[in-house]
Amino acid sequence: MQTEKIVNHIVDWLKSYATNAKVNGFVVGISGGIDSAVTSTLCAMTGMDVLCIEMPIHQAESHVSRAQEHILQLKKRFNNVRDTRADLTPVFEEFKTEVNLDGEQAIVDMALANTRARLRMTTLYYYAGLQKLLVAGTGNKVEDFGVGFYTKYGDGGVDLSPIADLLKSEVYHIGEFVQVPESIMKAAPSDGLFGDARSDEDQIGASYPELEWAMKMDDEGKTANDFTGRKQEVFTIYKRFNNANKHKMIPIPICEVPTNLK
Repeated sequence: MQTEKIVNHIVDWLKSYATNAKVNGFVVGISGGIDSAVTSTLCAMTGMDVLCIEMPIHQAESHVSRAQEHILQLKKRFNNVRDTRADLTPVFEEFKTEVNLDGEQAIVDMALANTRARLRMTTLYYYAGLQKLLVAGTGNKVEDFGVGFYTKYGDGGVDLSPIADLLKSEVYHIGEFVQVPESIMKAAPSDGLFGDARSDEDQIGASYPELEWAMKMDDEGKTANDFTGRKQEVFTIYKRFNNANKHKMIPIPICEVPTNLK
């Protein structure tokens, strides 16, 4: 992996896109995780305006502290980086008073988790609109095109995706090169949508290295029957998520009306 060349390529791509779009720079939601840390650093390296936003909603303290550590480090390194904080906990709590929360608890919890992501997306676009910025997505290749591990119109609602062609392992290589804080590099990946410290692996049932392997096997046309034991289990998990989340990875279906009916 030619890490430095990849970093330069992404930074040049970001700067070119923003310049052609005639905007001032980028807004990035900072979660305390590796993906948002790498994305915000790459945006900062363009020299353009970068607004980092913390958007806690009953957030685990470990996530908050890592996010704040990263923002502080980024502001020391780049004078084009600013930050703000939007505590969305009261907004989220008010939302819950206005909707029906009846139903199976696990389903309600998932719907509310996705609502958190959508409140954050709305906040990012609010600031983007005010300050003529682009919303930079933080999804990596495994999340965006493998298991679809993101919220549709939540963290999936972005203007451009600088790291979406990088596997999670490659994001870590980039993170080390661009000097992401050690606390983030070592932290277990987590979407932070449930107000606790549960990891992505806890939710998915497989680690990112395992999912990267399964994604490669799927691309090669393998099936679950080609494997046994843990490999078969991981491949089955990958395919279950991939199939269930196809609707996130393909264009919105359009009902095409025949010309003779118009």
